[in-house]
Amino acid sequence: MPPVIELAGITKRFPGVLANDLMSLTVESGEIHAIVGENGAGKSTLMKILYGLYQPDAGSIAVRGRPVTLEGPRRAIELGIGMVHQHFMLIPRFTVAENVILGSEPAHRGRLALATARERIGALCTQYGLVLDPDMEVEALSVGEQQRVEIIKVLYRGADVLILDEPTAVLTPQEVDDLFANLRRLRAEGKTIIFISHILDEVLEIADRITVLRRGQVVGTLRAADATKGQIAEMMVGRPVLLQLPIPPVQPGDVRLDVEAAVVVGARGRPVVRRVSFSVRGGEIYGIAGVEGNGQSELIEAIVGLRPLASGSIRIMGHTIAGLDPEAIRLLGVAHIPEDRHRRGLVLPMEIWENLILGHHTREVFGRGVTLNRTAIDQYARDRVQQFDVRTPSLHTLALALSGGNQQKVIIAREFAFTPKVLVAAQPTRGLDIGATEFVWRQIIDARSAGLAVVLVSAMLEEVLSLADRIGVICAGEIVAEFPRGTATPREIGLRMAGVRDASDRT
Repeated sequence: MPPVIELAGITKRFPGVLANDLMSLTVESGEIHAIVGENGAGKSTLMKILYGLYQPDAGSIAVRGRPVTLEGPRRAIELGIGMVHQHFMLIPRFTVAENVILGSEPAHRGRLALATARERIGALCTQYGLVLDPDMEVEALSVGEQQRVEIIKVLYRGADVLILDEPTAVLTPQEVDDLFANLRRLRAEGKTIIFISHILDEVLEIADRITVLRRGQVVGTLRAADATKGQIAEMMVGRPVLLQLPIPPVQPGDVRLDVEAAVVVGARGRPVVRRVSFSVRGGEIYGIAGVEGNGQSELIEAIVGLRPLASGSIRIMGHTIAGLDPEAIRLLGVAHIPEDRHRRGLVLPMEIWENLILGHHTREVFGRGVTLNRTAIDQYARDRVQQFDVRTPSLHTLALALSGGNQQKVIIAREFAFTPKVLVAAQPTRGLDIGATEFVWRQIIDARSAGLAVVLVSAMLEEVLSLADRIGVICAGEIVAEFPRGTATPREIGLRMAGVRDASDRT
């Protein structure tokens, strides 16, 4: 039997970038095949070619042994190839059934056959062990349940090859376990899964085979049962990678950030942060663990001045920030790595040097009034790019042309300039490969060693457990538990993230 997917000599160029360089890959029917690689290695481009979103400049694609041309996603779906994107494509106020059939609405005599669709969706849920109520509105579902809706959407359209892009990025440990159980059930039913992930522990747990990409080329494919985490990381990066960084002892200093009974109102006018209190000392990392959407984003925005407090107080270096704008808070010594690097961290159509001085551009070292000191700016930008290993052909390259990892390095290089006192890092390694993640973790650990007070918000529990001196668990806008380093297991924290507050409720 021929491979279900065969990519041969795939090449794709963008202006100034060779994204895929003669890539070849085979995926066997009924396997879970993981694709791993650094940011910019070509994973997303290759999968977009397979799904028909991009056309290759060279190379060929065969599906079940037959050469095909994928003019677009509709053709991919006709051939049984579906994709579950990292960011869900759902309409919150529609029901599960309405979201699943959107764009493929069944009709009978010119009318929407919703009852027929509901029956089919129910049958798919039963067949593949995906627990969903077709009549439930999507906005009432957990993140894990919303992901099931996306999987059902693909199955409803007849896909037997499923591409999953970073599927565990927003899930609790318990939801990851549920997802993996569902993927194994899909594999047992004959489906083929292409699994893209940066979390190597998960790849080794779920995959049958693993293909490693590096700088636009296929480095190799190996059986998961024969691979180690260190081996895969070295193949990805081209050098040995430290998977667990040492945390040097630091004597915490004075309190630099103090949050007391903070209440923050969300977009719908209701409190989404409810009387949250915590403090962070210099030389300490305070990690906030929680499923996304539980108030952590709004809390961070309040700390950095992007959202007002409804009540309570926030003090930085002893100064209350009530009434201060983000620029004034920055001048108190606050550095901010935002969770959405495109919306909050960068101006994508601007050049790298411009992004590197954003927020610092009023400093005298860079000029006076409307006159910029380009000599000083260029030297500063070159130093930042070199120190933080930003891979770019020029300081004049647009930020939108960089990979996600290099975009994040630009933000970190800027935020660590001019000796900050407090670092607020929200999802700092989201979407980054193992090499870039190691780099970011080193910067955060170095910030702690330099005496900064660090607030780390991450949906990746491994990150919080690895770095934080204390962990606050946020659920429904409240800090429901707090653990010093090493006093709680991932399961215990995951249960609190899911809203289980009493140890006696554990199962």
